[in-house]
Amino acid sequence: MLEAVDSGDHQIEIWGDGKQTRSFMYIDDCIHGILAIAESDILEPINLGSNELVTINQLVDMAASFADVELTRNYKLDAPKGVNGRNSDNTLIRQLLNWEPSISLRDGLEKTYGWIREQYLATAST
Repeated sequence: MLEAVDSGDHQIEIWGDGKQTRSFMYIDDCIHGILAIAESDILEPINLGSNELVTINQLVDMAASFADVELTRNYKLDAPKGVNGRNSDNTLIRQLLNWEPSISLRDGLEKTYGWIREQYLATAST
């Protein structure tokens, strides 16, 4: 995103058709979840993730809105795209620890974008 804004080349390459789905979790939630599991008596495997499912196209839309840029999407249909959908079933962690992520994808992505932007600008100015 930042490179597209900086260069004026408002294009992004997406592997696959952009309709594949994923769930993402903000790092603060991930750390809180790991600590909750580590401090518990749970011995069996347990999912730790977000059930907020998003397509890759939706993820690009969100990031583009933070950068205030419209991107042309170049879909690379012959590139590996992974599975069509992936999401976390958090039923067990909610039942056992009464825990779930508290930061929405949009808020976490906006914080992450802001941090990356700061790093990018600091590097660009040196």
